[in-house]
Amino acid sequence: MSTHIPQQCETCPVSPVNRDTAPARHGLDASGSLFVIALAGNPNVGKSTVFNSLTGLRQHTGNWPGKTVTRAEGSYSYGGKRYKVIDLPGTYSLLSTSTDEEIARDCILFGRPDVTVVIADATRLERNMNLVLQVLEITDRAVLALNLMDEARRHGITVDDRTLMKELGIPVVPLSARTGEGLGSLLQSIQDVASGQFVCKPKRVWTQSGKLKKAVDQLSSQLRSAYPNLANVRWVAIRLLEGDQRIAEAVRSGELERLSINHTQTVRKEKTRNHVVA
Repeated sequence: MSTHIPQQCETCPVSPVNRDTAPARHGLDASGSLFVIALAGNPNVGKSTVFNSLTGLRQHTGNWPGKTVTRAEGSYSYGGKRYKVIDLPGTYSLLSTSTDEEIARDCILFGRPDVTVVIADATRLERNMNLVLQVLEITDRAVLALNLMDEARRHGITVDDRTLMKELGIPVVPLSARTGEGLGSLLQSIQDVASGQFVCKPKRVWTQSGKLKKAVDQLSSQLRSAYPNLANVRWVAIRLLEGDQRIAEAVRSGELERLSINHTQTVRKEKTRNHVVA
């Protein structure tokens, strides 16, 4: 079976796959960053390689506040704009059954990055889709990077990224981070989503049912009235309807609302500090 990577037509919103413009890598210097980019993905999908390719770092790490899990951050410039990149812990899910999952979930849910890039292994795409769909339940601003395309070709695996883009409603970029293949397209797709030039319309398969959508809408309205500072109310409503007792207790205790406020304040302070430094 031969591998085929479709070329982008002129009318399609995702940039051509042969765009190879390199970013200006700033390492740890995130001063003046206009946008925050989160990298999410299963373990061992090449997420750290993508992070290093964007920032020029070799995984300079610290710890997440109050956690022993390592935190990697860096920055780059592209198209005249500077981007801060946060490499989230590798996780298979955002359902918060481990510290790694909790950190990844809270960053996307409450930190609300300008773009969440989900790195997926093109050779095992079906194993990665659970996380992709969970991310799309949380955020409207996402890009799917199909990494390890060189390995997929070597194994005769074909990935129809055009169809996948239509089905998911977000940019889908074939990528081989080790060789730099597709990096320019990834940079352009991130810029398009961050700037609003590409408006994502994610297909949320968990709530396609009319009855379920109605229930989510009703519960979301009640949550907004009771907890006006709660971020991503829709996702919280879904978790409550699914019987997630940990989320239910976190809502009742005010933990989720406090997390929303704290993350929002942290993001605002960082952006203000970055603009002052710049």
